[in-house]
Amino acid sequence: MWTLCIGALVIISITHWIYRWRNPRCNGKLPPGSMGLPLLGESIQFFTPNTSSEIPPFVKKRMKRYGPIFRTNLVGRPVVISTDSDLNYYIFQQEGRLFKSWYPDTFTEIFGQQNVGSLHGFIYKYLKNMVLNLFGPESLKKMLPEVEQVACRKLQGWSSQSTIELKDASASMVFDLTAKKLISYDQENSLENLRESFVAFIQGLISFPLNLPGTAYHKCLQGRKKAMKMLKSMLQERRANLRKNQSDFFDYVLEELRKEGTILTEAIALDLMFVLLFASYETTSLALTFAIKILSDNPQALKQLTEEHEAILKNRENIGSGLTWKEYKSMTYTFQFINETVRLANIVPGIFRKALKDIQYQGYTIPAGWAIMVCPPAVHLNPAKYEDPLAFNPSRWKGMETNGASKNFMAFGGGMRFCVGTEFTKVQMAVFLHCLVTKYRWQAVKGGNIVRTPGLQFPNGFHIKITRKNDEN
Repeated sequence: MWTLCIGALVIISITHWIYRWRNPRCNGKLPPGSMGLPLLGESIQFFTPNTSSEIPPFVKKRMKRYGPIFRTNLVGRPVVISTDSDLNYYIFQQEGRLFKSWYPDTFTEIFGQQNVGSLHGFIYKYLKNMVLNLFGPESLKKMLPEVEQVACRKLQGWSSQSTIELKDASASMVFDLTAKKLISYDQENSLENLRESFVAFIQGLISFPLNLPGTAYHKCLQGRKKAMKMLKSMLQERRANLRKNQSDFFDYVLEELRKEGTILTEAIALDLMFVLLFASYETTSLALTFAIKILSDNPQALKQLTEEHEAILKNRENIGSGLTWKEYKSMTYTFQFINETVRLANIVPGIFRKALKDIQYQGYTIPAGWAIMVCPPAVHLNPAKYEDPLAFNPSRWKGMETNGASKNFMAFGGGMRFCVGTEFTKVQMAVFLHCLVTKYRWQAVKGGNIVRTPGLQFPNGFHIKITRKNDEN
């Protein structure tokens, strides 16, 4: 008898728990959707790889069924996914009042408890201003000649090889430049390979968060651990051997750490360095690889891009001089090309925030504490926002702003968290393209297939053969 009673209570408890999982409490009407399986939610469906260039199948299927705003559960957290450009804009504009930056616990574990994406208010603005000292326009003007020299040197080296894998080669190029500017890191003169740790980290970054030996997520955490150990060692060594003149970001950080009453801590500084190294080189190398693949498939775009850059050389008084900031800012078609590239690439599949209080929107309630995922691909590929959205058409950006964010363009984020490295990314892409199209040709050899998991990946790489134009026949 007691066994039957206990069994009945267990069944009732489990049934109630499942009911509460599927029907969360809300002081209003929740957006439509499904919370998926208990504990797992719809995480497996969300992380399922796909080869579509359209709106991610996970999102597209639910948009069709529920509309532009729907609820789900990812990695154990209730989430409202927004594909509505007006709501997205509202979320970005109300940060600090109704919403705050938030990422899943797994993200915090990967990027650190003190990562810049998890910090708010004054400390976030303080760190943002620190980064602008490195990536702001005045610094980039001084950095432009070095960016050109690195691009030209790498292209020359690649042209002597039978083929190169562009994603890895461009990642190495951008990482070397960024690491030099941040921490004066030089791979050729270092006993340890910092970039190898980031490669292991990136391979499991957007994967199912199962922390068991052999899984991609476990390798990701191990890659972070090794990279952070190296960065901490470098910081301690630099602290013990202070330099008189500032020459990199580490010097600036050390000066801030020495100030009386500073709010900067070593933990925050190291997490910031880690995020900057990752964000600056991984996203830029993906964008560059995607750009070259697009140019390979679009001869008209290549023709227009080449004409713009050859005109820069033709109009230059001294043909042997390097790019100037004025020439860089004159690259009208190049900036249109870059915007169109990142619109289609959709390197960032989701931008997360958390509701600080109950939010009312179009008859729905987003409960306080719930996560909200802004979905840029759903806006960038919406035919109501972009005519023939899957077509590559840089000319659609004529007369439009190409340097900021808008309701319909969020490739670099939005609101107060608009990416501070955006101009740095554009400088590297534009300068690389300048060096490439004026001096070289290339031919796709193999690879180039795209998989989204949900982030952009080239699982088989993109192998190309580069030939210097002057060496042809």
